[in-house]
Amino acid sequence: MSGTGTPLEPHRLRCEYQVDPIGLGEPRPRLSWEPVGEGRGRRQTAYRLRVASSAEVLATGTGDVWDTGKVASDATFGVAYDGPALTSGTRYHWTVVLWDEHDRPSHGDARAFWEMGLLEPDAWTAQWIAVNDEAIPGVEPPGSPTESPYELGRWMEPASYLRKEFAIDAPVRRARAYVTARGLYELHLNGRVVGDEVLRPGWTDYHRRIQVQAYDVTPYLQEGVNCVGAILADGWYAGHLGFSSKQRGFLYGNRSSLLAQLHLDLEDGRTVVIGSDPSWRSSFGDILYADLLMGQKIDHRRSLGAWDAAGYDDAGWLPADPAPPTDVALVASAAPPVRVVDELEPASIEELGPGVFTVDFGQNAVGWVRLEVEGDAGTTLEVRHAEALDADGTVYLDNLRTAEQRDVFVLAGGGPEVFEPRFTFHGFRYAEVRGYPGQLAADRIRLRVVATDVPPAGSFACSNEMVNRLHSNIVWGQRGNYLSVPTDCPQRDERLGWTSDAQAFLRTGTFIADVAGFFSKWMTDVTDAQSPNGAFPDVAPRIHMVRDGAPGWADAGVLVPWTLLEVYGDMRLVERLWDPMERWMDYLRRANPDFVRAHRRNNDYGDWLHVDAPTPKDLLATAFWACDAQAMAAMAQATGRDERATAYRELFEAIRLRFVDHYVSDDGTVLGDSQTGYLLALAFDLLPEGLRPKATAHLVRTIDERAGHLSTGFLGIRFLAPVLTAVGRSDLAYRLLLNETYPSWGYSIRHGATTIWERWDGWTEERGFQTPAMNSLNHYAFGSIGEWLYRSVAGIDQEPGAVAYDRILIRPQLGGDLTWARASYHGIRGVVRSAWKLEGNTFELEVEVPVNTVATVVLPARAVDAVREGGRPIPDAEGVVVHGVDEGGLVLEVGSGSYDFAVAPG
Repeated sequence: MSGTGTPLEPHRLRCEYQVDPIGLGEPRPRLSWEPVGEGRGRRQTAYRLRVASSAEVLATGTGDVWDTGKVASDATFGVAYDGPALTSGTRYHWTVVLWDEHDRPSHGDARAFWEMGLLEPDAWTAQWIAVNDEAIPGVEPPGSPTESPYELGRWMEPASYLRKEFAIDAPVRRARAYVTARGLYELHLNGRVVGDEVLRPGWTDYHRRIQVQAYDVTPYLQEGVNCVGAILADGWYAGHLGFSSKQRGFLYGNRSSLLAQLHLDLEDGRTVVIGSDPSWRSSFGDILYADLLMGQKIDHRRSLGAWDAAGYDDAGWLPADPAPPTDVALVASAAPPVRVVDELEPASIEELGPGVFTVDFGQNAVGWVRLEVEGDAGTTLEVRHAEALDADGTVYLDNLRTAEQRDVFVLAGGGPEVFEPRFTFHGFRYAEVRGYPGQLAADRIRLRVVATDVPPAGSFACSNEMVNRLHSNIVWGQRGNYLSVPTDCPQRDERLGWTSDAQAFLRTGTFIADVAGFFSKWMTDVTDAQSPNGAFPDVAPRIHMVRDGAPGWADAGVLVPWTLLEVYGDMRLVERLWDPMERWMDYLRRANPDFVRAHRRNNDYGDWLHVDAPTPKDLLATAFWACDAQAMAAMAQATGRDERATAYRELFEAIRLRFVDHYVSDDGTVLGDSQTGYLLALAFDLLPEGLRPKATAHLVRTIDERAGHLSTGFLGIRFLAPVLTAVGRSDLAYRLLLNETYPSWGYSIRHGATTIWERWDGWTEERGFQTPAMNSLNHYAFGSIGEWLYRSVAGIDQEPGAVAYDRILIRPQLGGDLTWARASYHGIRGVVRSAWKLEGNTFELEVEVPVNTVATVVLPARAVDAVREGGRPIPDAEGVVVHGVDEGGLVLEVGSGSYDFAVAPG
């Protein structure tokens, strides 16, 4: 296939998965780009990277820092900087020239930059500071209008305010702020909030590492007197966290503190460094408490006014206290920040009584409300947040357990006021507003949606509206639970980084969003939490109430890096995690010398929340051990560890033999006779060829015995539709997808679900809500069906053994009542698109394939002459190669470009 069209041009230049990052901590950052060009069969054959010390130098065509010269390679991502050592705070400008299949260079002027953060510990001269102890106010007395049991029974810190005025006697050429906190912070400069990120610096194990953010603050500064300030709140560091909300646990510390350092490069050549120290002033203000689980209280009567502006009278403030220093690593943020990513208007507002309103936003989401109000001084508003309504029409709060999800606003009076909490978050669809003066109009309240701002990657739609709603529920579930770490739920007193949920859903998550940076950061949390004996944790960051080593949970330490290698080609992550992964595999091998994972399973949750169909826990554990061995063999092979690859393949075979001997009967029955047992045996290739059809028949039987319904839990559900499709029963997969009776995705949707529920029976017509002890209505694990929507319904997949979609597979599986489906996926190599429809008896398929890749396209045809591409017979179609016919249909191969296939009936 020969390419045509204009030369290729590089698009989407990124560094460490980010566009023009500031404050980078990676000493050898990786660069990536996407070659784009018209025509078919386009390929990059070479590249040249130039890195310069300034944009002006780069514009001359010079790479005075690093110049690769022309490199014969089709690499477009993971190209590591290999020049002189990078220095703290320095910006590096770069560009790339591509050569195409005709050795034509690109002519565009695509440029980008990255900027390093503070790389060495001695680059920090600032000190940790906190609010002065003498300024801490007491809680309000019992009987106050905002009294609540948790305020009175569990003391919480108010947010603290810190400020420092400083003078600049020359124009500022460039200014940077490097900031972090033990707790949450919001940075202010000259009366403005710096940046649009929230809940900074994000959650890590504060005993192991603390993330630092960097900001370009040049536009915020002025000659003369300036003011830098910050608000601090408890956050994950000192607030209620996980199950510790039952009593204030102080998992990391009991007092929030700030570390901030401004670097000002002046036009006269001087550099001025202003760091946090005890010369800063401290006070409390209108945020009387702020807690992630409990909520936030704001009293505008205690507003500090223009506290963050120069010239403010802070005579009543006290000097900041020095906070204890730490030898914990300060690291640059590797993941995208948390931001307000959307805003929802009310779908309806119902008045329950004087001043009491229930606001339905029409979508279960995560964030907080922004409320506009006008009333008398001292008027107190209370906002409670809930995922559902109770039978009497009031907000359903029982499933929150001890998390209050309650914000309180006290008016200053004298005019319109706006309340928006910024140091908490809630999982809710409904907000109950109490104490609102007058009528609450729809334009006075908004739901501010908060999430880690991962770039969108995929889209999906089809002719069935229930399936579209399911996809939407999956997207909203991911959005709400990818918040600093991949959590299980966003509303109750938990919100933890459960490793099972994360690994089971990850392949779906990669289709919906670009999560490479997000999960690279989280895998550091996972390895930080690894036990000395080698066991990976059940949650990351680790909390002391949860153990480690659970089957299907702890295996995330291997399965997540394997997935990131498959999807993004992330070799560096595998290299960095290789030793921790080997320690995990050694842990399993030492505990289970007979190749059955019967020991050291600790919590051993099993196929969590199955429907009365338990899978033997040792069987499930052994299956995941085998899967780990397969993944380790693949990663060893990819990174050149041939001996280790051989060893892990041998380990897999040993486990496989024991699995069959221990758990599988001659008639193909898998011990426990559960859907999940059969799915794992088939998905992980644990059965000899002769037993696969028998096990498949038993799997189908277990579905038929339940009148065509599923019974799988968290670990089995991911494999249900893919395995049925792989064994030739996509018809049954579609039946399960389209069911609307319990248990099914459609059942929850029919009863109003707008996110994925934790339990299949989170609410039923017969029993109402499940036990409030554990009943999240926003829990993405069962949303792992999303992977199948993209890979099979729309048909966007990759060939077995492919890496980062270098060999794409387009093979839609038609079924159910669907007459069309379409999806796109923006991967690390570019955009893949598949859109099919049935027009009468004609099947039409539109395909888009990115540069530098090839795609196998499988069409529902038995003969070449039944197919047209762009209206032409296949032999006349440019860039289309026929490979023959298999059980799936006509097999074609195409290079990059756009294609339009039509299959005539016959």
